Amino acid sequence: MSDINRMDHPICPMSLEEATIADVEVLECPYPTYDFLRENAPVFLDPRTGIYVVTKYADQRRIALDYENFSNFRPSNDVENLSGIARKVYLRFKANGYVPGASLAARDDPEHKQMRAIFEQAFRPKRIKEMDEQVAKLAYELIGAFVDDGKCELVSQYAVPLPLIIICRQMGANMDDVWQIKAWTDAWIKGISLGINEADKLHFTDIEIQAQHYFQALFEALRERPNDTLLSDLVNTPVPGWGRTLTDNELHAEMMQDTFVGGSETTTNAISAGIMLLDRDRDAWAKLRGNPHRYLKSFVEEVVRLETPTQSMSRTAKNDVVLHGVTIPKGAQVDLRYGAGNRDPEQFPEPDKINLERKNTGSHLGFSTGTHYCLGAPLARRELYWAFKAFIDNVQEFRLARGRNDLRHLPNYSLRILKALHIEFEKKDRPSGNN
Repeated sequence: MSDINRMDHPICPMSLEEATIADVEVLECPYPTYDFLRENAPVFLDPRTGIYVVTKYADQRRIALDYENFSNFRPSNDVENLSGIARKVYLRFKANGYVPGASLAARDDPEHKQMRAIFEQAFRPKRIKEMDEQVAKLAYELIGAFVDDGKCELVSQYAVPLPLIIICRQMGANMDDVWQIKAWTDAWIKGISLGINEADKLHFTDIEIQAQHYFQALFEALRERPNDTLLSDLVNTPVPGWGRTLTDNELHAEMMQDTFVGGSETTTNAISAGIMLLDRDRDAWAKLRGNPHRYLKSFVEEVVRLETPTQSMSRTAKNDVVLHGVTIPKGAQVDLRYGAGNRDPEQFPEPDKINLERKNTGSHLGFSTGTHYCLGAPLARRELYWAFKAFIDNVQEFRLARGRNDLRHLPNYSLRILKALHIEFEKKDRPSGNN
C-alpha cells in the first residue's frame, strides 16, 4: 500500500468547464477546487448535479441565517414527487419497514424549534458536564487497551468506539450491540455515497430496514417502560405545539440521520483527521504536547475547521435570489460548502495551516450556524478534547506506519470520512491518567 495519496497530488481545475465537486478524486482533496471556485465562481452551478455550490464563508453564513429565502426542506421527503431510484427506495421502505419522516435537520421553524426542544434537554450544559467524566474515562480505557502494542489502526480502535459508545449509552442501546449499530450506520453512509448504483442502493436500504426493526422494538419497550435515556425522551415526550409524540416514521429518521450518524460519525472523523494533521505538522504536535492546557481547545477547533467532518449542508431556495451576479432560482438546491468556507482566507488568514494562536478559530462553520447549529456540538467538543488529551498523555512520539496507509476517504459528497489510519508510536515512560 502506498503512502502517496490525493492529498499529495490533488486535482486542480484549470477552468470552470473542468470544475465539479461531484467527483471521487476531487473529494479526496477538495481544497484546491474550493479555492478555485471561491476565487472564480463563488456561486457555482455544478453541471454534474444541478446544485448551486456556495464556497465563501460570508455567503454561507448569510444563507444559513436567511430563513425567509432559504429552507431546510429536502426533496427526498417529498414522497409524492419521487422518481427513479428514489421512488424504488421509498417503496422498499413502505413494503418492508418504515418510510423515514423529515428529520430535525430537514425542518424549518416553527416545526424545527418545537421538535428541537425535545433534544435540548439531553444536551443542556448540566448534562454535558455530568457526561464529561465518563467520556474522559472511556478515552483513557480505549487507549490503554493498545498503548503497550506500540501500534494501532486508530480509526477502528479509537476514533470509532469513543463517540459511538457514548451515543449508545445516551440512547440506552445494549452495549453488546455497539458494533452491529456501527455496521448499520456504515451501510447508511454507503447508501448516500457518490456514484452508488441502484442494486447497491437497494441493498443498503434493506440493511437500514434491519436497523429499523431493531429500533422499533426499543421504541415499543420504552413506551411501556420509560427511563432516563435520550431515546426514552424522544419516544415519550409530546412535541410542544404538536399535541402528540413523534411517530415511528419520524423516530426512525432521527435514529440514523441525526442521532447515530450525527452523534458519532462526525466526531470519529475529526479524531482521526486530527492525528493525521499532527503527523503533517510537527510544530503543532510539539506545541500541543508541550502545553496541552494552553493549546488543546484551540487545536480541537482547528481540526474541525480544517477538515470539517460535515463538509456541506443543503438548502432549498424559497425565492429567486441573486448572489454575486448569479440568480439562484426558486426551488433550486443550494450546497453550503462549509469545508470551503472554513478555509476562506478572508475569514481565516493562512487558512490551510494549523494556527494554535488563531483568535477567531471558534467562528468556523463546522457545526453550522443559526437555528440549525449542531445540538451535539458541546458533547463533540468534549469528546475531541479527551480523545486528544488521552493520546498526548500516553504517547511520547508517533508516526504513520510506512507502507500501510493510503489515507483514502469514503466517496461521500457531504461527509469527510478517513477509512483507516495506521500509526506506530513510543509509549510514554510514565503515561498520565485521566487528570
